[in-house]
Amino acid sequence: MKQIIKPIIEEIKPAFQRSDNKQPISLASADGAITHIPACPQAMKAIARAALRKPHTTQYTLSSGSLEARRAIAIHHSVPGHPPVRLEKDVIVTDGCSGALAVSLGSLLDPGTSLLVPRPGFPLYEEITDSLGANVVEYDLDPELDWECDLGHLESIMANSSSKSKIRAMVINNPSSHGAVFSEDHLLKILDFACKHQLPIVSDEVYGDLTFGPHTFHPLANVAAKHGHNVPVITTSGISKQFLLPGWRLGWMVFHDNRWGSLEQVRTGAHKLAVLRHGVSHLQQSAIRELLVPSSSSVSAKRSVSGWKKQFRSTLERQSLVLYSYIYQCDGLDARWIPEGSMYALVGLDLDRLSDIRTDVEFCKALVREENVFCVPGSSFGAPGTIRLAFASPESTLEEAAQRIVRFCQRHVIVERDKRVVRGPHNKNKNK
Repeated sequence: MKQIIKPIIEEIKPAFQRSDNKQPISLASADGAITHIPACPQAMKAIARAALRKPHTTQYTLSSGSLEARRAIAIHHSVPGHPPVRLEKDVIVTDGCSGALAVSLGSLLDPGTSLLVPRPGFPLYEEITDSLGANVVEYDLDPELDWECDLGHLESIMANSSSKSKIRAMVINNPSSHGAVFSEDHLLKILDFACKHQLPIVSDEVYGDLTFGPHTFHPLANVAAKHGHNVPVITTSGISKQFLLPGWRLGWMVFHDNRWGSLEQVRTGAHKLAVLRHGVSHLQQSAIRELLVPSSSSVSAKRSVSGWKKQFRSTLERQSLVLYSYIYQCDGLDARWIPEGSMYALVGLDLDRLSDIRTDVEFCKALVREENVFCVPGSSFGAPGTIRLAFASPESTLEEAAQRIVRFCQRHVIVERDKRVVRGPHNKNKNK
């Protein structure tokens, strides 16, 4: 990914170095763009109270997390009507959701083994797997089905006996980092596949319930319980996206074993790996209870967290629609995948209609050079011919960025006119 993006970044210039004086706008990452929405205030209050009233939070705590934090996580992730998550055995607090993924995969994979990862996906899955001497096997997400897992492709992978014998687990990302949200029915089909091939699933749920409109987030562990506890699930999540606290680097992993106890050795290994990471800030962990189980604090705390989350979701959804209102019918773009959740949108490129642009990487590089707008090419995460846009910036920034993207496409689009092919209206070298 870095090799693909580095040449694009090098094209970004401050306004004073450009003849058009255009300020750079980045739609590449959501985390650094959300400066207009405050982080969940209840987290700040919890930290302040802990610092003043709980002197023990200045001390070290258990490497797998404080008991208070793990109890809150266990309550939050327990499935009603089923055996509760055990705070001491099933929960590990980690340095962000990335840390949860690292410990999860580290406890599942050995050198030479393989991991099923989605394409398009998140490059970190491959980076962690490579560091363990293991391999990734990419399975396709289907753009015609709003980026659901291509179950036919998954079955074809498992039909290869040499691949099947080495595959240890499968990763899903829901809601995904490109705006898709899986239905409960689709999650049940994924569980059918995993059960058939005896694969545990690592469910990356860092975006949690950041979903829009009719789209609902279904935690995989809840669906797995409905499925009969046939498939072991490791849930990874954190507070970075759902509560706008990425700099706190606070996440967790939760074991939801199947009815045969298939994760027993994996769980033991994960706790041993957690010891090597020396734990997460005790003070910051004191905010987890009020964020995940606010009803255990007070009615006002519960209202504060739920009200903030509702407003946050509403703001993100509105911003996504602002972006799409400009690019939805833009020639040269295929903007059919309206975001269902998270903070990102995946937009297709109609490369046959764009002159002098043959790939998504060339598109992004030229867009920076001409309009000083930075977005991520799909080739960097397994979706060539697309771009990914973060819609986390203020509406005014998104409007300006979208207008620049539209102008860029207008300059480069090839238009059919009277059976003659001409370049866009702003291109001086028209073909007649």
